[in-house]
Amino acid sequence: MTASALRALLASGRVTHVPGVYDPVTAALAVAAGHKAVHLSGAAVSATMLGRPDLGFVHATQIADRAATLVPALQGTPLLADADTGYGNPVHAVWTGLAYSRAGISGLHLEDQVSPKRCGHLAGKEVIETGLAAAKVQALADQVPELAVIARTDAYAVNGLADTIARCVAYAEAGADAVFPEGVQEIEELAAIQRALPGVPLVVNRSEAAAKTPTWTDAELAEVGVRLVLHPVAALLAAMRAASVTYRAIAETGAADDVERMPWAAFTALVGQDEALDLDARYVPGRLQT
Repeated sequence: MTASALRALLASGRVTHVPGVYDPVTAALAVAAGHKAVHLSGAAVSATMLGRPDLGFVHATQIADRAATLVPALQGTPLLADADTGYGNPVHAVWTGLAYSRAGISGLHLEDQVSPKRCGHLAGKEVIETGLAAAKVQALADQVPELAVIARTDAYAVNGLADTIARCVAYAEAGADAVFPEGVQEIEELAAIQRALPGVPLVVNRSEAAAKTPTWTDAELAEVGVRLVLHPVAALLAAMRAASVTYRAIAETGAADDVERMPWAAFTALVGQDEALDLDARYVPGRLQT
């Protein structure tokens, strides 16, 4: 899929909430709920594939492999994927972009931390030199134009607002479709970024990993140029909570009868059981249908 649908959301003039998905079932649920785009985070892949934290344990190939399983369930809904630092220099970032494109990803966000990176809400982050980060953005924009490129900077927690603004300007000039100033806490600071970047869409993160989650309204966000709000792990944390309650109930009572669950019929419909059975019946050896 090309980046056109994702770029249309960035150009829409309104806020789109983008929830995290991490397997084909959650992808199908997000589509059924009516979402216009979804997000695949490195933290979710690291946790569900490896049982490891968001500290650089997963690589581009693992993100792309997971994305390839999600895309059929998304039915054309654009997928925005975490690309961490691009996994190397500008050439490596291009290779990452090509792998993502082949997997059906519509866009990626690329950050300017040193490698291996840290979760954006952890202390001890470091950022690379602005020119190198901008070179990665430019390489992706030039060589993989079928992907929307969102340039994320983690400079706010490290160097403050002024460096964040300077980096966002550099990344937009390098060809980023949008900028993602991670960790900015005040709406006035987002407004300052917008003033420095007229017409450039902003992306913000509404993650439970943050010590303080801003409570901005969509109207406030739209006013300062925000077009995408990411919710990367909300569904994952909800699922982990539900699973924890279910396992505890089975351990303590021998059954999960009192735990609210999706009905089996709804689950089999979600994963396409009826369609699969119809196809199976159509191709029974000895009585093929025409």
